Amino acid sequence: MNLKIFRTEVRDELLSIFREPIALFFSVLVPVAFFALFATMFGGEGGFGVESVARYGAFGVLSVVLSNPGISLADARERGWLRVKRADGTPLGVTLSAKVTAALPYAIITLAGITLVARLTAGPLDVIQVLRVIGVLLLGSLPFSLFSLAVGAKFSTNSTTAVLNAVLIPSVILSGLWFPLEMLPTWLGAIAVYLPPYHLAQLALAQVEGGAVWGHIAYLAGTTIVGAITAALAYRSADV
Repeated sequence: MNLKIFRTEVRDELLSIFREPIALFFSVLVPVAFFALFATMFGGEGGFGVESVARYGAFGVLSVVLSNPGISLADARERGWLRVKRADGTPLGVTLSAKVTAALPYAIITLAGITLVARLTAGPLDVIQVLRVIGVLLLGSLPFSLFSLAVGAKFSTNSTTAVLNAVLIPSVILSGLWFPLEMLPTWLGAIAVYLPPYHLAQLALAQVEGGAVWGHIAYLAGTTIVGAITAALAYRSADV
């Protein structure tokens, strides 16, 4: 990979996201606001600690990595930028990798905001646990970024936004990221084990509470492979 081209691509992606303050607001600040709201309503005297950072942090990361890469790719297709990049010899892998990489700083900002709220409501947090949770959530975000690219390769910008939002909210609720699964009907809560966000949150929770992790890692690894194949097929058949 040409690192100079990659750095330029990442810089351009970061600037393009920053130039869209409304998109930045919804993808970064809304998850933090949701967490602050739930922590205030349901945190009680103990507040929301690191366990809640794992669960709500998974939602925060998903809201960023599931939307930005795909919407950016769809917008680049519609504007003809992908044809320009092909003409000037920019490798496809560099372009797509840059879109995934550029979403990570915003995911980190979101996680930092959620951690700050947890610190304010629950008191001092275990720094090692927080870092492990954040590391797991960032590494585990890859399959969701790939799925986002697959959608962005096939749909218009507006349709990509609608499709990804339609996927995000139900999967977050059904995976128990907002509410405990016990609050859902039994048959509805049983769906969680088939959803990647559930396994991402459980893997993050294991950094705090312990427990088995390999099943969750295997599920996310399998999802990454499926996501990569889907994204590649979608892009190859895309109209650029």
